[in-house]
Amino acid sequence: MRICIFGAGAIGGHLAAKLGASGHEVSVTARGAHLEAMRSAGVVLHHGDEVIRARVHAVERAAELGPQDAVLVTLKANRLAAFADAAAPLLGAHTPVVFIQNGIPWWYAQGRPSPSLPDLSRLDPDGKLARSISPQRVLGGVVYSANEVVAPGVIKNFVAGRNMLAVGEPDDSLSLRVKGLREALEAAGMHSPPVKEIRGSIWSKLVLNLGNSMLCLLTGESIAGVRGNPALSKISSSLKNEGEAIARAHGVALEAAPQRPGGGHSSGMIAHKPSMLQDYERGRPMEIDSQLVATLEFARAAGVAAPTLEALVPLCVHKAAAKGLYSH
Repeated sequence: MRICIFGAGAIGGHLAAKLGASGHEVSVTARGAHLEAMRSAGVVLHHGDEVIRARVHAVERAAELGPQDAVLVTLKANRLAAFADAAAPLLGAHTPVVFIQNGIPWWYAQGRPSPSLPDLSRLDPDGKLARSISPQRVLGGVVYSANEVVAPGVIKNFVAGRNMLAVGEPDDSLSLRVKGLREALEAAGMHSPPVKEIRGSIWSKLVLNLGNSMLCLLTGESIAGVRGNPALSKISSSLKNEGEAIARAHGVALEAAPQRPGGGHSSGMIAHKPSMLQDYERGRPMEIDSQLVATLEFARAAGVAAPTLEALVPLCVHKAAAKGLYSH
C-alpha cells in the first residue's frame, strides 16, 4: 500500500517504521531536524530489544506527494487545520483518512447522528476539516502506544508488545477498507483488533486519560505522583466515574472496547507524564478542547452531573491560557 503518515512525530514515526519495514511504500510529513534525519537515514524505532529501520519518503509539504491508498493523520487534535490545508494532493478517488487522536474527534457526529450531542464546532473551527475531507473518507483511530522522539529520526517505544491501534468506521459498519488496514497493521506488528464500536474505544481511552491529564497538569506530578497521593487518587476515581457515566448517557458501550495485548487499556507507565503535561512544560499548544472542554459539554448535553469535571476543567483552561497555550 501507498501510505502517508501526516505528522510523523512519536506516534507517527512508530507507525512509519513498522509499516515501512513490512514492505509498504510509506511517506511522512515532518519538519526541521527530524525531517532531515528521516530524509537521509529513514526512521529508526527502538522497540524493546528490537531495532526496526525503514526507508521512508520524508517531505515537509504534502504537495510533493501524490494520491495515497491511505492517509494516517497523527497530528494532535488542535493542529488538524494544517492537515485540512494540505490534504488535497494526497486524496485519490477512494483514499480513506484515519484520524488518530486523543479525546473527542471532530467527526464524532458523523455516521451515528444523535440529537443529544453537544455543539462540536469548536473541534473544527470554521469547518475547514468538514470542507476538505468528505464524510465518505473518514475513519476513526484510537492508539494505545507510549513513544518519544529521542533523537531526530529516532523513536523509542516504552511498551513493546502492548501497542494497539483501533480503527473503525464512523457508522461502525464492517468495511473492506478497515479490514485491509487492520491486516496491514497486524502484519507490521501493530495490534489492531476488530472494533465493534469505535466510540467505545474513543471513550475508553478518554476516561482513562481524564484523571491523568487534568491532575498531572494541575499538580505537575507524574501519574505515579497522583496515584500515590490518597487525596488525588480519590479525585481521579471521581473523574473516572463521571467519564463513564457520561459515555453511558450517550449510548456508548465501554465494555465493547478491545483491550491491549496483555489486557486492560493502561500502559502501566506510572512514572510517565501524560502528553498534556508534557505539552504544558514544553510550551506547545494543548489539546484542551478535545480532551476536556468537549467532555464537559457532553455531560451537560446529557444532563449528567459531573461536579469534579465542572470544578477542574476551568482550572486547566485557565492554566493553559495563562501560558498562551490555549485560546478559548
